[in-house]
Amino acid sequence: MSKVKLTQTKSAIGQSPRHRGTLRALGLGRIGKTAEHDENPVFAGMLRKVRHLVKVESA
Repeated sequence: MSKVKLTQTKSAIGQSPRHRGTLRALGLGRIGKTAEHDENPVFAGMLRKVRHLVKVESA
């Protein structure tokens, strides 16, 4: 599996509780924080929910 690197670029303030929870589950929580995950269908679904708040790069 390939790795994906996520960086939070926008604040979760004003977002729905589900979006804030998804960011927490991805290991993010503040602007500039970075997390690395394996690419899989579960991860892709979570990423689709918060794609407007994060930047995605291949690691």
